[in-house]
Amino acid sequence: MAKNNSSWFREKILMGRTFSEFIKDNITIGNIIALIILIFGIYAMIYRLICGLGPSTNLSDEYPWGFWIGFDILVGIALAAPGLTVGTAIHLFGIKEYHHFARPVILSSLLGYIFAVFALMFDLGRYYRVFYLIGWSWGFESILFLIGWHFFLYINICLIEFAPVLFEWLDIKKVRDFFAKLTIWATIFGVIIAGGHQSALGGLYLVVPSKLHPLWYSVLLPPFFLISAIFGGISIVIIEGTITHKAFKHQIKDFDEEDFNRKLIGLGKAAACALYIYLILKLLDFAHYEKWHYMKGFYGFWYLVELIAFVLVPALMFTSAVRNRLVWLVKLGAVLTALGVIINRLNVSLFAYKWYVPFSQKYYPAWTEIALSAGVVTMLILTYRFVLNRMPVLYEHPKYKSEH
Repeated sequence: MAKNNSSWFREKILMGRTFSEFIKDNITIGNIIALIILIFGIYAMIYRLICGLGPSTNLSDEYPWGFWIGFDILVGIALAAPGLTVGTAIHLFGIKEYHHFARPVILSSLLGYIFAVFALMFDLGRYYRVFYLIGWSWGFESILFLIGWHFFLYINICLIEFAPVLFEWLDIKKVRDFFAKLTIWATIFGVIIAGGHQSALGGLYLVVPSKLHPLWYSVLLPPFFLISAIFGGISIVIIEGTITHKAFKHQIKDFDEEDFNRKLIGLGKAAACALYIYLILKLLDFAHYEKWHYMKGFYGFWYLVELIAFVLVPALMFTSAVRNRLVWLVKLGAVLTALGVIINRLNVSLFAYKWYVPFSQKYYPAWTEIALSAGVVTMLILTYRFVLNRMPVLYEHPKYKSEH
């Protein structure tokens, strides 16, 4: 029995190598850098758990939410939306030509949400009570209660959608088939849940109209967050697809680069549509509330940078790329779009929050806050790579080809 377990571990986890061979093969520059980041990140995590929020962060009564909420939750959840966008298009609307994107986008959404919740644990004073909202504390009038429940439900939905991959890898056909039948229903439920909490994250800031700069504050914050999560999710699919199909090209038999590029251009077209809708709503909001009065000074300049450089410019890049079939321009537009989502979320949660406070008195994250977040991101990337190297995510399992 012990021999069988050892053989399974070597075959499935170590990929047919001995432990010493596995360690030797993984001594690379990239892994050494990742290890250094993890050391600082884990130190920050332990320091936070032992010493508390006070010594480990620059948070205060004036700034109770900081970098961990802005980056780990608002940015992390927005960029974990590939399942909401491309996953929905494949499973719900039957766009089968993007079938090969389905499993990678579900995996990225699953890991994105799991590690976002993991990071959130460190921002909670009583992190050990995080599950109270599931069965003990029912705050039906709280947006945070809704978001917490939605995170819990969506992680379970992603687990159901990803389960066929896991059980193909384990070669348990009956269980694999059971979860495969649930995929369409999980996707339908997932659209409702994901759309709800993406917009609810914007709704969190509706209660601080006097603290959030008027250029960023709007009654349309919920749809702004939802739409930006849509084009942010599409941009991540483009970036992720480009990287994984180069790094793991050996896994994909009969890889057709021309067809792959055509699909990326199609994703760029979808991203452009979402960007234009977002831009139009932003301009209508700007005009309706006469926000030009606030355009003087640095905040006005930075608002223009966000709107022009990270919304209008990538939208035009995607448009030009689609017309001229320029896949490199789609990839560049995706990078700008993802950066724009990051900047927008940090603007709302940090930069434009308490805008009337002098810069010298504003909140700036401690090094431990940045180290912890960097550690979580590194864990996510390493886990993603671990799964891609072992499970049938980028390719079809030979035994189940006819069932895809």
